[in-house]
Amino acid sequence: MSKTIRNALNTVGLLAVLGALAATPAFAADAPAPKLDSGDTAWMLTSTALVLLMTIPGLALFYAGMVRQKNILATMAQSFVITCLVTVLWMIAGYTMAFTEGTPFLGGMTRFFLHGMGKDGLSPLATTIPESVFMMFQMTFAIITPALITGAFADRMKFSSMIIFMALWLMVVYVPIAHWVWGPHGFLNDAGIMDFAGGTVVHINAGIAGLVAALVLGPRKGFGVENLAPYNVSYSVIGASLLWVGWFGFNAGSATASNGAAGMAMTVTQIATAAAALSWMAIEWLIRGKPSVLGLVSGAVAGLVAITPASGFVDPTGALAIGLIVGVICFWASTWLKGKFGYDDSLDVFGVHCTGGIVGALLTGVFAVHEIGGDGKSGLIDGNAHQILTQAYGVGVTLIYSGVLTFVLLKLVQVVMGLRVTLEEEREGLDLSLHGESVH
Repeated sequence: MSKTIRNALNTVGLLAVLGALAATPAFAADAPAPKLDSGDTAWMLTSTALVLLMTIPGLALFYAGMVRQKNILATMAQSFVITCLVTVLWMIAGYTMAFTEGTPFLGGMTRFFLHGMGKDGLSPLATTIPESVFMMFQMTFAIITPALITGAFADRMKFSSMIIFMALWLMVVYVPIAHWVWGPHGFLNDAGIMDFAGGTVVHINAGIAGLVAALVLGPRKGFGVENLAPYNVSYSVIGASLLWVGWFGFNAGSATASNGAAGMAMTVTQIATAAAALSWMAIEWLIRGKPSVLGLVSGAVAGLVAITPASGFVDPTGALAIGLIVGVICFWASTWLKGKFGYDDSLDVFGVHCTGGIVGALLTGVFAVHEIGGDGKSGLIDGNAHQILTQAYGVGVTLIYSGVLTFVLLKLVQVVMGLRVTLEEEREGLDLSLHGESVH
């Protein structure tokens, strides 16, 4: 073999060896390792506190102001005990079943009792913040969702039965739906459902559960006959105001980073909320001759609900449209629709949260824009009409699963320990009959 040929073969061999080495992990260009970002972490710590503020004291005051004087403490106690109950259940099994790798329908058990969660470990779903912070942030969502349901059966459910029902509902209903929409490879997530901060997971879920609970328990004594007017609307105004402020953590915090997405989510949340309050006020003023304060704050909550799924995908113009539309629709659902069918959804959980969640989820499929949501996150106005059908699929799955399982759980608790307080206890008021206390 000539020297020239040998040199050529040696050169080819050397290039082959170098090519093989370059293809190995040791020589490949490594992706940057996840690294904790102190700014993101600070924002998520703040957001977590803001979302907790939404339940205690926000929702507690909002609901307490709308019941009669004899049920104020009992109503606030429901939100408070749910906060405690869900915290423990989320730590034990809720978080791991919702947010760890598993199947398309439920997560695994790798974080059972938060096993293996160290102080320095980063979240695999939000890689610039500690997993403990991500877990806490999602815990606050898990807390407020069952707490919302209590408004539908205000004044009439046994405290003990409520605790058992909420524990079961969290694990059987909330946790699976959270995994479907937000968990690793959840089937609704993989189907392309857009729910930035909880339109399906939180509001439609809680709203339909509230309606089922109201129907199973039946109306309050005196419903439609006696005066069941709110005792202290000023409590509700304070509570709604706290909800509004806390909602910035709810929506902007769902960006899981201190960035432009969080800033836009905060912006559209403010716009939609204000627009919905004004549209509810305007339609009520037109129909009833006076704009009620309770209607004004209810409209604001409807706007907060509707913008929740859309807050990471729409621009300010879309937010304005969503707010104006949902204020009118939720007013209709909370007045005419409830009157037509005669169900006693005491504090309009279905009328505001389920209805507003459905409106927001569907309109996300209309107003989502690529410039805000990014690749593959657009709706009708951006040329992706199919997204409306995808959103409707997510709405339908949530309504059916939550509605059916809520009914089953309520009937189970009813058979085992009963659901409703006695007529005498209801007349006396739940503050005294269940807790032995009163506001005076």
